[in-house]
Amino acid sequence: MGLRRWVSSWPVYRQLTGPDTLGRGRAAESPRSASLAPRTSAADRAVGSVCPYCAVGCAQLVYATGGQVIQIEGNPASPISRGRLCPKGSASKQLVTGPHRAQQVLYRPPYGTQWQELGLDQAMDMIADRVLDARRKGWQDTDDAGNALRRTMGIASLGGATLDNEENYLLKKLFTAMGAIQIENQARI
Repeated sequence: MGLRRWVSSWPVYRQLTGPDTLGRGRAAESPRSASLAPRTSAADRAVGSVCPYCAVGCAQLVYATGGQVIQIEGNPASPISRGRLCPKGSASKQLVTGPHRAQQVLYRPPYGTQWQELGLDQAMDMIADRVLDARRKGWQDTDDAGNALRRTMGIASLGGATLDNEENYLLKKLFTAMGAIQIENQARI
């Protein structure tokens, strides 16, 4: 490649001598970048969703090909986020496609050293049994003076900012109905 041809292919030269003096268009484009296509161009469909990380509710577009998620981006039609996502929301594709994502219920018994796979129904029954047992063991009907308490000290809840207002409302109702009084949310701490 001759010196003249090399200089004319240089982006700064193209910017200074061409119509793109601000260097935001073809002057800044290399042959490699000119051949690139968006990740979403191969998508069969785009489905609207909401980012799961906090209670802001940023809208997302989930692009899929053949039933597999290929990209998750902010939805520009959203009045909340206007197509923008925070770093966690931008990386939410990993929640769906990450190699470390659990695909089955894993259980490690007390003092056990290995994880065991369980069926979902069995795991849900185990959770329900343990919640009821903890509630029963920590139940307080009255205090020392005979005042009615009707509460349990065996259950507590610490919610997270990844839950939306409706989910936090339902969790509060559930734990209150079970008699728990230690109910907090990480978003307020």
